[in-house]
Amino acid sequence: MNAHDSEKVVGTLLQQGYTQVETIEAAHYVFYNTCSIRDKAEQKVFNRLQHFKREAGKGKVFAVIGCVAQQEGEKIFERAPHVSLVAGSASYTKLPQMLVQLETGNKRVTGLTFDAPDAFDTPFTRRDNPHRAYITIIEGCDKSCAYCVVPFTRGPERSRTSASVMAEGRRLADSGYSEIQLLGQNVNSYRDPSPAAWDFATLLDRVATVPGIRRVRFTTSHPRDFVKPIVDAIESNPNLCNHVHLPVQSGSSRVLEGMQRLYTRDQYLERISWMKNARRPIAITSDIIVGFPGETEKDFEDTLNLLDEVQYDSIFSFKYSPRPNTAALSMCDHIPEEEKSRRLTIVQERQRAIQIRHNAALIGAVEEVNVEGRHEALNLWTGRTTRNRTLAFSHNGPETPDQLIGKFLNVRVTRGGPNSLAGESVN
Repeated sequence: MNAHDSEKVVGTLLQQGYTQVETIEAAHYVFYNTCSIRDKAEQKVFNRLQHFKREAGKGKVFAVIGCVAQQEGEKIFERAPHVSLVAGSASYTKLPQMLVQLETGNKRVTGLTFDAPDAFDTPFTRRDNPHRAYITIIEGCDKSCAYCVVPFTRGPERSRTSASVMAEGRRLADSGYSEIQLLGQNVNSYRDPSPAAWDFATLLDRVATVPGIRRVRFTTSHPRDFVKPIVDAIESNPNLCNHVHLPVQSGSSRVLEGMQRLYTRDQYLERISWMKNARRPIAITSDIIVGFPGETEKDFEDTLNLLDEVQYDSIFSFKYSPRPNTAALSMCDHIPEEEKSRRLTIVQERQRAIQIRHNAALIGAVEEVNVEGRHEALNLWTGRTTRNRTLAFSHNGPETPDQLIGKFLNVRVTRGGPNSLAGESVN
């Protein structure tokens, strides 16, 4: 989502006549796109701004944009006085006007409201990949998870009309894109604001029928809004990738209640059963947080047991990170940092063993791969399967990277590692 935000910013400025350059040294304006989902990411922002300070006396103008900008607001000017512009993600379409303010003598300019009606419908998005494209269908979050800063940095949920999503999908297909990914902080919370009133499952069904689009992905789903018709749509449409990222965060119903996640362990497992029983094999990935305030050893064991029961294809795992404005800050029984580290290591080792078994079971299978690049030193091509596994493979054809990247090949898996597959192309 942050990568797509950067595409929107660059496209908006290019349309206004600005030129993108390769280095900070060559730039007049430097835009720093930020994430605040974890404390470590936020710390990196201010460390990097200190690095930028060396360039501040050379006539450059620095802008901090994205979630840290929205979270910290004008306090950024105090911590980094060489910054001149602070803008959240809902203000990207207004960047040209904000730059005009700077060029006419204003020293500090902000864009921190959520009232831009077209914040996610940027008409001049610059696409960094010529074959795979992102479409933001919903912005913001109406959930109130106790650990999460997103509602404060992205605002309330705002969905695009289904007509605008479909129109963008058709434009991308006409421009040669074969894979699109639907984006939202809670993508399956999508509710069409137009009279058509499509829900997310209906939108998936329709996007999958756009001529020229061969693969459709989506991220990220919230279990509370993950309904059976979404699985039905994946079953019915080969163009919908059979991969779902469904963050669980904890295997303990007690911790889930403290996190204000709005579902229990059993309700989450019901959604997993829909996918496990589908006619197509659906890869399931997730997010896990260890060390949430008050998480007991029993709660942690519940999470490990959940890994064993679900057998995720992969996970993103994190230590709980205190975030401003969140309910978890005032909770008692915060877990010591060394204990959080211990639990995180155990989770990652348990999941690594699961992934080794999963990937080894694919040896001999033929997978369709969307070719993404070439590793010249290893004489291998790389790509991604519909179940979102990375696959490095040999190919004896005469094609150059320009001819093969973006194409679809059948590849036989010959080796499985913990995080990727290896293979060779087949006719």
